[in-house]
Amino acid sequence: MSDIMERLRPHAHAHPGDNHGWVTWETPAREVIVPNDHPLIYYHGRWDASPGTWWAGSGLKLHVQDLSSLTLQLGPHTTSPLASVGVSVDYGSFFTVNVSEGVNHIPLSGISDSRRSAKKGSRSVVRINVEGWQNNRINLESIVLNQGARLLPYIPQKLAFQFIGDSLSAGVGPGSQGQYLPQGVDQAWPFLTGEYFKAEHRVNAQPGAALADIVSYGNQHGVSYQFFRTEDTGYFYTTDHNYTTLWNFARDRPAPTHIVIHIGANDASQNVTADAFVEFYQKFLVRLRTLYPTEPVFVFTPWGWPNADGWISYYYQGQYERIVQDRHVPYAQRLLAIVLQELTHAQAPRRGSQHIPR
Repeated sequence: MSDIMERLRPHAHAHPGDNHGWVTWETPAREVIVPNDHPLIYYHGRWDASPGTWWAGSGLKLHVQDLSSLTLQLGPHTTSPLASVGVSVDYGSFFTVNVSEGVNHIPLSGISDSRRSAKKGSRSVVRINVEGWQNNRINLESIVLNQGARLLPYIPQKLAFQFIGDSLSAGVGPGSQGQYLPQGVDQAWPFLTGEYFKAEHRVNAQPGAALADIVSYGNQHGVSYQFFRTEDTGYFYTTDHNYTTLWNFARDRPAPTHIVIHIGANDASQNVTADAFVEFYQKFLVRLRTLYPTEPVFVFTPWGWPNADGWISYYYQGQYERIVQDRHVPYAQRLLAIVLQELTHAQAPRRGSQHIPR
């Protein structure tokens, strides 16, 4: 921390004209320091005022000219001892970097040595996001770039997906549930779907959480409550930020063009009745429609849960279709049911739901 502050002392040179009127700093070693409130940092997902991340998949994107080195200076709200982040350079595959409070050098393996030595003007896009549904807080203080690097505007894709769910969307495990993915959300189906369509994508998914606003597997609230907050349900267990704040949806740039919901396993595990689940779901959709009045909403039915004896368990059979087919509710426009059990394991035997947290 002290050497960063040293580099920020007044003997550094400000260049207010280089980044759309915003100040970056070149240090005596000519490194470029980008403050965390620089408008050309493209934040995505949920960030609090510190600024710090919540929810798996939240992060930032940088478009940089003549990039050869990148360092994140992270503050005291960063998960201790570390948080795992996914890094992608020039839209290559994501790889994991463990970061902690202080100075963190980010490998740029996607930029070849020949490109680094090429003529000036080459451009790179670096994407960074937290992988985990817990231990996922990075508190950004500043970004340090190499001498001569210049931050450019990142232009987001027009296509933007909003995913809402539980652990079956968050990419977690571990153990007998078979959900464990080494890179967390970066290997989960919502993230991969967004990548496949080259879309901006946000994943608000909380393992163990019900849709209903009830206590479930350590979550003090359900997704129908938490989705509208900056913080994920881990806030309850933090000492430095054990409260919630309303999320400003105007910060989602661009606004979602498609909303995908895959949830209900934990409601079934908590014995929420079918009628009550339908009512909770309908009320949640009404709230969503105040944010997204015309965008298509995809209501996913369960994939089902395979068991060792070959049976596949489902929950709330017929209820998701019931939600979508009710045309007397204000959210009915452009609402689609995706019946996943017709897409996978179509010939497998089925039986009643199994109470496993998801």
